[in-house]
Amino acid sequence: MYDHIGLKVKDLDASVRFYTAALQPLGFVLASRDASGAGFGPPDAPALWLYAGNGARGPGAHIAFRANSHGAIKQFHAAGLKAGGRDNGGAGPRADYGPSYYAAFLIDPDGNNVEAVCA
Repeated sequence: MYDHIGLKVKDLDASVRFYTAALQPLGFVLASRDASGAGFGPPDAPALWLYAGNGARGPGAHIAFRANSHGAIKQFHAAGLKAGGRDNGGAGPRADYGPSYYAAFLIDPDGNNVEAVCA
């Protein structure tokens, strides 16, 4: 688990749409929003912060969110695709990561690799 992550994004509105949809199945919400950024996580403890990057492309970071079930991972992947993400590996086992590792991967609107995982 991580404490918090901050990402610069080129289009804050597009990124908020993507993360709102993709993180909802995992139980996370848009917890804070203003003109310069947005925070996602539990309502009282946002841990993913998006900052308007004034048109700058994100650094291509990797973020992995814990999920509580395979079903939530499938919903994360489907919702993220519908909200403008690109497929980077559908929901399924990843035996090369571990015997019970199950994950899905998306590329967000700024090129960051976003994963949902349960093991």
